[in-house]
Amino acid sequence: MKIYSVTDAEFAPYGKVLTGYNVDGLLKALDEKTPLPEGVEYLMSSAALEYTDAFGAIQNNAYGGMPIQIGYCNGHNTKLNCLEYHRDSELNIGSTDFILLLAKADDIVDGKLDTSKVKAFKATKGQIVEVYATSLHYAPCSAKKGDGFKVVIVLPKGTNGPVPALEPLNEEDKWLTACNKWLLAHAESSEAKDGAYVGLTGENIDIAGLI
Repeated sequence: MKIYSVTDAEFAPYGKVLTGYNVDGLLKALDEKTPLPEGVEYLMSSAALEYTDAFGAIQNNAYGGMPIQIGYCNGHNTKLNCLEYHRDSELNIGSTDFILLLAKADDIVDGKLDTSKVKAFKATKGQIVEVYATSLHYAPCSAKKGDGFKVVIVLPKGTNGPVPALEPLNEEDKWLTACNKWLLAHAESSEAKDGAYVGLTGENIDIAGLI
């Protein structure tokens, strides 16, 4: 597997890098006020991050005034395990370099996605990376062996909250695992063992030997 940069042309179908935003205070808060666990920790909304100067510009400019939440995904990881998607873009902003493993929604065929379709993209510290709604993603990966990552996660408010009560109307409804979160798990993942829909076929990608 080749690791591309988010500035390479290959990233264009998956997202883009936003410019013009001052996220210095946001990244300072991420560094100083959030943990770096041995595993992976996700928090959908963090007051320490939301009470920064960047919040207003991101909400009003990047999301056109839609209510947003700013949380984080921090830790150490080199595996794919799952892919998820939302009905909107997600912003990832790291105070460290990090790698995203991504696929496209149109790679899902009959409820399955072959992991050979997954591509890897490296983002550098401070880049504001928009991941489109049509791009499947999951937890970031470490960009250097032994290093962890700290990544701001921006999404519309409520995303990843409690799953709504609903009667499934179609196959996709069975993949909904949280508010605005549809997930395909690999059979080897802990999510699958906890009952998540197994929709990833092929290898459970591990980039440990590539970094």
